[in-house]
Amino acid sequence: MASTPARNAVTLGWQGFASSAMRACALVLAAASGSAMAQDVPGGAADEVIVVSATRSAQVRDSSAVPVAVIEADTIRTVGAQHVAELLNRAPGVHIHRGNGAEHLTAIRSPVLSAGAGAGSFLYLEDGISLRAPAFANINGLFEAVDELAGRVEIIRGPGGAVYGSNALHGLVNVITPDPALAARRAELELGSYGRARVTAEASGATRLGDGYIGLSVRSEDGWRDDASLFRAGLQTRLDWGQGAMRWSARASMIHLEQETATFVNGFEAYRDEALSRRNSNPEAFRDARAFRASLHADHTLSALWSLSGAVYARSNDMEFRLHFLPSRALEFTGHDSIGAQSALTRQTARGSLTIGADGEWTRGYLIEDQTLPSFGAFPQGIHYDYDVEALTGAVFAMGRHALTDVLEIEGGARLETTRFDYTNNTDDGATGRFLRLPDRSDSFTTFAPHAGLVWRFADNWRAFARAARGVRAPQTDELYRLQPGQEIDNIEPEVLDSLEAGLRLSRPDGLALELTAFTMVKRNVFFRDADGINVTDGRTTHEGVEIEGVWPLTDRLTLSGALIWAIHNYDFDRTAGQAFEVIERGNRVDTAPEWLWNLRANWQPVDAVRLEAEWVHVGEYFADAANDAVYSGHHLLNLRGAMQVRGGVELFASLRNAANTRYAERADFAFGGYRYFPGEPRTVSVGVRIRG
Repeated sequence: MASTPARNAVTLGWQGFASSAMRACALVLAAASGSAMAQDVPGGAADEVIVVSATRSAQVRDSSAVPVAVIEADTIRTVGAQHVAELLNRAPGVHIHRGNGAEHLTAIRSPVLSAGAGAGSFLYLEDGISLRAPAFANINGLFEAVDELAGRVEIIRGPGGAVYGSNALHGLVNVITPDPALAARRAELELGSYGRARVTAEASGATRLGDGYIGLSVRSEDGWRDDASLFRAGLQTRLDWGQGAMRWSARASMIHLEQETATFVNGFEAYRDEALSRRNSNPEAFRDARAFRASLHADHTLSALWSLSGAVYARSNDMEFRLHFLPSRALEFTGHDSIGAQSALTRQTARGSLTIGADGEWTRGYLIEDQTLPSFGAFPQGIHYDYDVEALTGAVFAMGRHALTDVLEIEGGARLETTRFDYTNNTDDGATGRFLRLPDRSDSFTTFAPHAGLVWRFADNWRAFARAARGVRAPQTDELYRLQPGQEIDNIEPEVLDSLEAGLRLSRPDGLALELTAFTMVKRNVFFRDADGINVTDGRTTHEGVEIEGVWPLTDRLTLSGALIWAIHNYDFDRTAGQAFEVIERGNRVDTAPEWLWNLRANWQPVDAVRLEAEWVHVGEYFADAANDAVYSGHHLLNLRGAMQVRGGVELFASLRNAANTRYAERADFAFGGYRYFPGEPRTVSVGVRIRG
């Protein structure tokens, strides 16, 4: 396929944006609103939404310059996501590609990134603590979140700010555990197509020790593709207690995953063939993983002006994984254990606040790659890599807010963070086949991430905001120590993303809400591996776009809601791959980066006992390779959901996903000279019963 027609097929550019944006705005205002806004409040009321992700402490979302999307518990239960992408893609600027089973690739104001960039450009948190040590991130890291039991999910689009360090580059996802003070009991049973079954049970309320919560979710499925079964179980507990000025909270989460993995299907538009889509060319592929986290949080009010907060935590995880996407089909064994602490001292005044803090973490991780197939070509049988890495991270930060006038507030902060890696090679040094094992070494990286913003309440119900922020990403251990001959790491610098954004917010008492945000970002020191498998350490990309989210209650019983993003992501450098598989030219679109994304919903409650939702999902056209020679045409999906209260505390619910039975690809890619896809599921049905106590 010629690059020029392909580029013309995808590119609207700034010249075509004006008319398209007008249509998009009209569409969103007339049929849209953001999942993050007031749709979860009965009757669509736009009550003040409190968030914690922007500063680690509670604040009114609309008063912050940080763009935070919120997905509330009612939406989490209504969606009943079979994959976390189904839930998070309701937020503006978020595009998570669903892989097989629990696998995924993430985009937040970005292309869908892979390899180390995909793992390290997004921070996944639980109650403000990273699910994994940042340098040991997993590209599928959200499978370790207990999202189906969450009290809510908060998503920051763009750099995370002073309280977050490495990996909060393009954005972060913070899964908030349920508040145990809200006394409740809930049990659910759901059955669906392709052998799907889910059982969820949770209870919270006062105990003799304090306010407690416990939740369990177990999900299994046969898989709609061959040899693609899934079993995933999550357990979450929390206990809050305290006296006087001191509050404590002990929390723990566990995840167990057993997945048989169906891999790519190959050939141009192979996803359109249902029989071919069901086939699994790598039936031996699998992923088994376990994760455990525990933390103790404390808040102490020192005086009328001063407060101290912090947490100590531990995490442990391990995984066995078949590298089905490589010719070696090697087995990977990986994991890490961590202990860490967070602290913050805050001074609150009538006109603002100032917080200073320090964070620290120690991690020890390992990786073993073992090829069980007989040797062939550059792939020798036996151990490819066997190494340990010890990481020590320390950070200090400061941030504050100040009201200049009754209607104008400024905010800002900065974070200085240093990470040291001590690497130990447990096998022979040097090259074997296409694998390079470095001798023992140490590496250090220091990052500095400032941010500043303002919020102006210029009229009743209206706010304008602007923000400048820097996101940073220190290299992942995979990028540093899992090398091929000819690759070097001595010149690697942390990735830096500089972001500017500005926007408007409307929040009216009648429930009408709108947020419009424009952003532009430049990312430097971009690290990736090109089509020849060689490190690129000095890449540069640009990102610019507009996000819209809103809520429009047409009547007391009908609300329209949705989120939309238009964005352009470009390479800003030239790079010719050594074997010319993929030539990057300045101005090329970054691959796997749709220009248009939207999620529009209509929620109707015809009578008190019945709730119905229709959801329209659009993924626009995008390039499947960095040379802009291959294109995926995009898709539209229609999802239907409903629930009916049949008696006190008992509710029946059902979902019809992909109601139009569209043939589509969850992910399109072009590699090794051909197209390959993760095909999307055909029409599926699920039904269930929910009992509330």
